[in-house]
Parts: sequence; C-alpha cells; structure tokens
Amino acid sequence: MRVWAQSRFVQKLLRGTSAAIVAFTLVLFIVSTSQPATAFPAFARKYGLRCSACHESWPMLNYFGQKFKDNGYQLMNDRDAPIWQNPGYWPVAFRFTPFWSRESVNKVPVDSGDSTVQQKITATGFNYGGLDILSGGTLEKNISFLFVPSSDENGGFHFESANVRFNNLLHSPWLNVKVGKFELDSFISEKRTLTLSGAGGGFQLFHFIPVGDGNIFAQIGDNQLGVEWMGHSMDDRTRISAAVFSSTDGNPDVPYGQNSYSAFFAASHAFSAGKLGVQRIGGYALIGQAATAFLTQNGGDPIPGSGTANKSFSRVGFEGLFYLGPKFDVQVFTQHGSDNAWFGACFGDVFDTGCNNTDGILPDGARNPTWNGAFVEAHYVWNPQFTIIQRSEWVRMSQQAFADMPSNLGNIDTYVFGYRYNPFMTSRAGFAFHNEFSWFRQRGGAPDGTDLSTNSLMAGFDFVF
Repeated sequence: MRVWAQSRFVQKLLRGTSAAIVAFTLVLFIVSTSQPATAFPAFARKYGLRCSACHESWPMLNYFGQKFKDNGYQLMNDRDAPIWQNPGYWPVAFRFTPFWSRESVNKVPVDSGDSTVQQKITATGFNYGGLDILSGGTLEKNISFLFVPSSDENGGFHFESANVRFNNLLHSPWLNVKVGKFELDSFISEKRTLTLSGAGGGFQLFHFIPVGDGNIFAQIGDNQLGVEWMGHSMDDRTRISAAVFSSTDGNPDVPYGQNSYSAFFAASHAFSAGKLGVQRIGGYALIGQAATAFLTQNGGDPIPGSGTANKSFSRVGFEGLFYLGPKFDVQVFTQHGSDNAWFGACFGDVFDTGCNNTDGILPDGARNPTWNGAFVEAHYVWNPQFTIIQRSEWVRMSQQAFADMPSNLGNIDTYVFGYRYNPFMTSRAGFAFHNEFSWFRQRGGAPDGTDLSTNSLMAGFDFVF
C-alpha cells in the first residue's frame, strides 16, 4: 500500500473547503498507516537462514541484507536458481497490520449555522491497514523479480512494485538492469521504515510539496515506472545507480506529459570504523521535468496524456547510516529542493493536487520555490527482539513562490517515538507488537492561515507470513 504522505494530507486540507472533504481526508489519514516492505520469510525458508541475518529489525535491512538485495535477492551460490528448490517452495508472503489509534487534527473547518468555524477533531478506535502481497526472488539464476500487489483497507488493489532485474550482465556486478515499477535507489528506504503511525509513518522529505505547488512528480518515496542501472563492488562497499522514468508519479498509461521524463542518481560507499561497525555515506540527485500545460475539451477539462510545456525540478542531498556501537545506529538524510516557478504558481498536476491553472500565463512575480530539510532517525536495538525508534524531521522554505507569501509558510516539524517488540521472527512468519506516537506541525497549514498540527498514537500488531 502506498505510504501516506503527511504533506499531501496538508495540501488537501488547504484546498478542501467543505466539511465532507475534510472528513474524508481525516478518514484516509487514520487508516493509511501500513507500509509496503520486502520482509520475506520466504527468503529465509529458501536459504535456511534466520530472518535476523538480513534484518536489523524487520523490515529494516542490515549490511548483509542490503548486499543480498543488491545481488538481486541472491547469495551467489547454487541455491539461487529456483530450479534447485523444493517444488513446494512458494516465494510469497502476506503482510497485514491491525491496530488501535488515536488521531487528532487541531483545526478542521466545520459547519456552524450559516458560517464555518474551525474545530479540533480527535478520533479513536480499532482499525487495520491495507494488505501487502509480497513476492520476489529469482526466475532463473541472475534474473530476479519483485511483485507487490497492495490493497487499501477497503480491498482496492494497485501494483506497488512490478519489476524484473537482470543481474551480473557480462559476469560483472557493475552491470545490473531493472525494468518496471520500482523503488528509487536510496539506501535509506521508506518501504522498510520501522515507523507506522498516521503522522509519522512516512518521510516528509520523500514527499514534500510546497504550499500551492502543483508538482507531485518528484516524490522520492513513490515507486516509479522506468529503467534502472545499478552497479556495485564485489563486497558491496561501493554502489552506484542511475534510473530514468516517466514523470507520472508511478501512475500507468502516461496520464500527464507526452514526453516528460525524470532521472535519479545515487552513489554511496561503506567503510569500516573498527569496533563501531560498517558505516555508509552517499548522495543522490533527482532531476526531472513535467508538463505544465494541457490540451482541454468540454469547455476546459484537461485531456490526460496531452501535457506540454515541460518545466524542471530537482532534489539533491546527502544520506548516511552510522553505527555507533553494537546496539545504536543513526540514519541521516538531507535535501535541497527546487521547483520551477510554473509549478510554484500551481501549474502541473491538474488531476490530483487541485491546481487547475491551464491558461499558460505565468503570474507576475512568480519565482522558483526552494527549501532545505533533514531528518535524523535513531534506532537502539536493545536485543534482536526489541528496538526503540526516534525520528526528528524538519523542512524549511528558503524561497516562496511569491514574495508576498510568509517566509515560513509550509515549514514542517515532525517528531516520532516508538518501539517494536518481536516475540518471534522465523522462516515461517514474523510478528511484532508496535507502539508509536508522532506529532506533526506545518506553519500556515490551517485553513485560516495559522499553524496546522496533528498527532497520532497507535498500538497494533504487524505480522507477515
């Protein structure tokens, strides 16, 4: 199931003026907490390994698990090809998350007689997230696949991942090609995050969109449709990748521009720090373009696939994974983002964000919105069964789309605290008790222009089998 992005939630609140729209959004906010992740007990069954061999705390990968993934879900031995497996082996797992939660939004427009007032809404109750069907492995030696149909909580399915990867072309680990729908190659993966709550389940920087911006196409956290080359050294200490994909935010049938493409580049290097462990540092760059004008019909309705007037955008930053001892590690992720002035003036995605500017006239004074952000996520692995999690994330606008907008409009602060307890994680199934609290604030995000804040408390069971 696609990760719910809090910044997208805020965008909808800003544009939705009726109580019905806000209430519907609040329901989505409450129930959209499950995360697609490739934590496969099937892999453990295939190779006869403990799940802890690949996972620091499932679904988060450790160094060995990252190497296994980079090799195309192979250990590079004679058990990689499926022909050598027991005929009863089936590379499929199911993940599901029932939970109780308390969700609160501080300012929601509600009807009050002949006027509208803002009111705090808090809801508690039992719920469940969507279902992830995880299938991956090898079709033949050095030909691997990942197929993840995911449903929302009402049973509506989409394809989160669907790709084939050709590994070790010309017998070189530097030549691996993936085609289909896939996660962009950041080694800090939102699909394997340990957080699940409504306000903290996703990374803000993976989905951030400035207030009033129409660019949904640069979301690092959304799986994309395209082709990726990836290479790594034999010991996986050095890895590099480049992907080209359609600027559709992962949606099929090219619903936006006629010739709009984006590219994502990533490189990292791992090194030993003695007793502290293996550290990894790297950088990434997402550079793309997307349509800002559409042909119309029926008096102004944009025609899907007719987009033209491509404009540019970029996201660049640093990422690091640092082990500070046998039990403590820290993930660091930074971003400098920039959108063309046309996106900042609400041109771009006329189908989703509500930006209905299609007249092809850039307002006077429009300029490129830019921002900087970072998050730090710490994990204390008390033992293989119990992990404590804390994440702090900040996004700060450095230039608004228009000079008369408040300088801090859209700034985000998010704090997440939680723990996961795994009574067991075997080659047959995994089970975790997950308890988490998250708090989110966006400057100027409320309908009246004041700050919007939300918080989420959840307790639930996360299991895969």
